[in-house]
Amino acid sequence: MRRYLEFASKSSAIVSTLIAVLVLFFLVFPNLPINGELLDVKSGYSFEVAMNSLAAYGPEGRTTYLWISLLLDTLFPVIYVTFFAGVIYRFRVSEGTWWLAYIPVFGGVWDLLENVQISLMLINYPDLTDTQVAWASTFTYLKHWIGFVYLGVTVVVFLITLTRKTFTRFRARDTSS
Repeated sequence: MRRYLEFASKSSAIVSTLIAVLVLFFLVFPNLPINGELLDVKSGYSFEVAMNSLAAYGPEGRTTYLWISLLLDTLFPVIYVTFFAGVIYRFRVSEGTWWLAYIPVFGGVWDLLENVQISLMLINYPDLTDTQVAWASTFTYLKHWIGFVYLGVTVVVFLITLTRKTFTRFRARDTSS
């Protein structure tokens, strides 16, 4: 796992995965031809909301969503996990905090499990149970919260590193004067 984190923390990996995340998140996913908003992007949903969304997609939209979920939305967690884990690992506060890079990995695995839940709903529609929708909604809800955690960790480790470098430069300039 450390090899993967070392790879992910290289500048080329960080830049390329950031570009891929931005393209998928802002250009591809919002423009999918499914006749509605992806269930994945909702913070959670009730049985009624899920059924209405699945009905609105129509047969073609549900088929498209299923293929997207199985292909693109399987690749997407790999890409964003590589980005966030790489940034957290690269800008870790100390050698002892490298394990924080596992948080986005956990989030990516959770996202893949959510994709399974949503794919099952797309396949089984209209024969869904309250329990199945509740599980899928819970996975979606928790995916978003895990995402907030690793986004927060990413921002904190980056800001700590930036602050340390800034103060180091000021100290170096003050001692050389």
